[in-house]
Amino acid sequence: MIMMLGLLLAMPGFTSANVQVPDENQKPSAPNSHEIDGEKGTEECDCDEKHEHMHKNWQEKMAEREQKLLTWVNQYTPDKKEEWTKVLSEKKELRNKWLSPENATKREKWKQEKMEKIQALKKQLDEGKITKEEFVQKAHGGKAMGNWKSFHDLKAAVETRNDKQAAELLNQLLEQTKQHNEKMKAMVVE
Repeated sequence: MIMMLGLLLAMPGFTSANVQVPDENQKPSAPNSHEIDGEKGTEECDCDEKHEHMHKNWQEKMAEREQKLLTWVNQYTPDKKEEWTKVLSEKKELRNKWLSPENATKREKWKQEKMEKIQALKKQLDEGKITKEEFVQKAHGGKAMGNWKSFHDLKAAVETRNDKQAAELLNQLLEQTKQHNEKMKAMVVE
């Protein structure tokens, strides 16, 4: 359960706006094996039991993911390339605003509220009032990790050369990214 809670908070795609900057001054612990975007590998990370798990190269991973998306857009939905470029640019701009020092107080408040919600849900789970599936669903705000799942389904469709499904998933992911941007706008403006 603790690992699940850590994953909920650690990976940017799992929650609607869980974007955090790793502490560059923190000494990394011994290398650990982690699964990133479905690929297993050993990489050095700045894991610390007292802090949330966050990889140092998260910006690099996000840039790689964005490149994959744009490559797939060119291949499967070239007519939407301009729209995708605009949406991804807006996402990056919103993330930078969210991570700016001006929004530090909002981020901390959001993080604290999220943790309180998760602790309340964990208590309900421990008491048997909700199932594990309900816990995951409610912890993610009812969205069931849509962007993450769509991206991995898209990756599978590309690997199996299912052009029709890849195009459908790209369109679905585009809409999910637009919705995410709208949530981020609301959080930055609040």
